[in-house]
Amino acid sequence: MKISKKLPKINFIGNKEKIAGWICSQFPKNCKTILDVFSGGGSISYEAKKKGLKVFSNDILKSNFILAQALIENNKETLSKNDINIIFKGNPFKGFMYKNYSNVHFFPEECMELDLYKKNINKLSSKYKKKLSLLLLRRSMIRKMPYSRFNILWKKVVQLRDEEFSYKHYKRKRAYHNQSLKHHFLDNLESYNSSIFDNNQKNEAHNLDVFTAIKKIKADIIYLDPPYTGTMNDYHSFYGLVDNYILSKKSKRFKNNFIDKSTIIKNFDKLFSKLNKFKYWYLSYNNRSYPSSDQILRLLRKYSNNVKLIKKKHNYKITGKNNKEANTEYLFIIDNK
Repeated sequence: MKISKKLPKINFIGNKEKIAGWICSQFPKNCKTILDVFSGGGSISYEAKKKGLKVFSNDILKSNFILAQALIENNKETLSKNDINIIFKGNPFKGFMYKNYSNVHFFPEECMELDLYKKNINKLSSKYKKKLSLLLLRRSMIRKMPYSRFNILWKKVVQLRDEEFSYKHYKRKRAYHNQSLKHHFLDNLESYNSSIFDNNQKNEAHNLDVFTAIKKIKADIIYLDPPYTGTMNDYHSFYGLVDNYILSKKSKRFKNNFIDKSTIIKNFDKLFSKLNKFKYWYLSYNNRSYPSSDQILRLLRKYSNNVKLIKKKHNYKITGKNNKEANTEYLFIIDNK
């Protein structure tokens, strides 16, 4: 199998895949370690791994933790034909997904299939094969979901999975929503397998709150990509279902310190005040979020005299066509060495 060193399709709102190379090109060449403390869809962790850094990839979502275990921490384990046979063997049954999410996010027979696949994944021979399989099922679940997130009402899901309705109203049939979970799994298998590579580092995945992570983990660089306040950033409602599937129980809603405009400046200040042990700080934000770049610069300059802001035009897939030219990505760079 040929190793691609290419991040596979993940589907994560705010993912930096298209600008990961630009961001990581700003890192000093003498640095050896990085903490990606809001790792999300894993694009910066993956790009840093490609650069040969030891990566500490952290996120509070369980599904993003699984992603980091499968693609960042894992250096060699891939899925074989025998593994695939194990995953898809047997008869679907009425388990956790069927009992909780039938006609809520998926049709009953799809929930039963998910229950079977989860049970079978536990039969695989290694930790990283299990993580990679769960990550592929995450991709499969999202491919079946309109708008690629799980906060859509069931009535709307059913409408948009009706290909004739979708074509009549949106001029798109969205046939991929009705392809099977197994189809999507197998369709993405090669790209996920070929993305696994060894960068000769013992990379680590963590599932911690940001304040716990910065206290526990030491690295040369800290990269911060918090939820952008004032934008689509309710990640628990978007992807929490996958966490529930992984855990086979309904997960508690985690505290999002970066969603409320009334407390965001206070929380940024608290965060910046605890970063002194890191030599270099990199913070991503954009011009459509709150607070403004000037407000962030003022906060950062409380803790460092060497603060720089660089900018790049960047559009996320969810950006409306009329707003594309108005989007600018910010990268705040703090040299604290």
